[in-house]
Amino acid sequence: MIEGAPVTATGPELTHPAIEVDPRTRFEILGAVLLGLFLTALDQTIVGPVLPQIVTTLHGSDLYVWVVTAYLVTSTVTIPIYGKLSDLYGRKPLLLAGISFFLVGSALSGLSQEMWQLILFRALQGLGAGSLFPISLAIIGDLFTPAERGKYQGVFGAVFGIAFIVGPGLGGFLTDNISWHWVFFVNLPIGLVALFVIARLLPGLKRQAGPVDIDMAGVVTMGLALVPILIGLTNAEQGDWSDPSVWGFLVFGAVFLVLFVFAERRAKDPMVPLELFRNRTFTVSVVATFLASFGFFAAIIFLPLWFQVVQGASATASGYDLLPFLIGLMGTSILAGFLVSKTGRYKTLIVVGMVMLVIGMALFTNLRADTPTPVLWAWMFLAGVGIGPTMAIFTLIVQNAVPFKFLGTATSDLTLFRQIGGTVGLTVGFTLFQNFLSLDLLKSEWAKAGIPQQVLSQIPAGAIDLSNATNVGATSNPVAALASQVPEQFRPLIEPLVPKFIQGFDQAFSIAIAQSMWLGVGAAILALLTTFLIRELPLSSTLGVTHGDTVADTTRLERASATD
Repeated sequence: MIEGAPVTATGPELTHPAIEVDPRTRFEILGAVLLGLFLTALDQTIVGPVLPQIVTTLHGSDLYVWVVTAYLVTSTVTIPIYGKLSDLYGRKPLLLAGISFFLVGSALSGLSQEMWQLILFRALQGLGAGSLFPISLAIIGDLFTPAERGKYQGVFGAVFGIAFIVGPGLGGFLTDNISWHWVFFVNLPIGLVALFVIARLLPGLKRQAGPVDIDMAGVVTMGLALVPILIGLTNAEQGDWSDPSVWGFLVFGAVFLVLFVFAERRAKDPMVPLELFRNRTFTVSVVATFLASFGFFAAIIFLPLWFQVVQGASATASGYDLLPFLIGLMGTSILAGFLVSKTGRYKTLIVVGMVMLVIGMALFTNLRADTPTPVLWAWMFLAGVGIGPTMAIFTLIVQNAVPFKFLGTATSDLTLFRQIGGTVGLTVGFTLFQNFLSLDLLKSEWAKAGIPQQVLSQIPAGAIDLSNATNVGATSNPVAALASQVPEQFRPLIEPLVPKFIQGFDQAFSIAIAQSMWLGVGAAILALLTTFLIRELPLSSTLGVTHGDTVADTTRLERASATD
């Protein structure tokens, strides 16, 4: 086999099922798919900054976490289900169903009058959102050859970037000038356009002839595994892993995860074919994606929090402070896609991207309260440059390496591991942060700020409530109201010291974030080492299935590529 040459089939050629459309129709479908993807990206960026205000209006602050968890659970658990079903029944009915669920959930969320309604309808939104990303990527695999896909999958990163730029400001404007209900209603016109174009133009072809054997045991055991694991990880963000609501859910989920593996081994047509994991390229890509997402989310989630607490920025403004990161991500996502399509090479781009991510994460460990904003922007841009290529290239690698009949399943599995990796990274990152932000660290920084030792010795454990500092929506320094918490006769002594208390807290807060960033550095290094195991398969330039119809065929192709 000549390195870089088009791959010839190792098994019977199959007709590409969704490519038989003219170029104009193909790009109209692409536009509608990107519009559907924009829906879920916009929903995350438009709702997040105003969600605390929505929850306060509905008098449900104690249930805040469930508004987020309900969406997270349903959108994550349904990802592999949508992917597998799209391989069996075709992309069109599953994508139309997903967008429809999302739009109904959006409309009902906007009409919510009670917290339980908002939680229920956000879960319905998530039920639809689970289809949008993996099936959209799979449709790109249907419409374009592996050699063409890179430049179009790279645009997906740009879609998320545009949503990130538009979302926070639009959410704030709608909430302040009309009503918070419209942050959900705004999805309706966008979604209806996407529905119309997809229903009219996307071919509705069933992928599998004859009766379909649904792996119900796999669906049930996977749901019983992922749901409690996600709930347990969400509960763990409060930092108490010894709580039964954390470890109990995780153990319960782990048990059903083992049962899921047994069910998949016995299934006639498994929901997640275990044979895919015998494909080295697929397995390495999944592991690298998990690790990169783990490290990235463990770090990037703290930056808006730093801008809010240390610099006093609003939730919306802190979101826009992430623009340098988004510019780096969007730019390299698009550029990497075009370079892969032009050269057929991707391993070097992935390795270089991971190196940049490691450097960017390492720079974050130097964060301090007085770090100049332009310097932090430069670090963020570098991290964005590093993570950008992974948004497009790993999907391309996986779709190019697996048999065509598994394209939707493999794409959704990659998406699932990316999302799970981010969730785990976020949870572990918050746990480390809470452990680092201790009273001992605070007293050390207060002493450096000029607080007399005799004053510090009088501060008992628990005197400062640090729980507010670990909330993403926090916008105030928990020591700002210190003077009002001490007995009246001591206030004249404390009030002049409050600015120094705030100064010391900001520095301790920044150091705790910086120390937590080492988690991201470690995960990024592991992701980098993993990428060296990827075997670079030449990209197919034909419209048919070029890798045979079994994983064994693809594995032989990998070996040939490695030796020739």
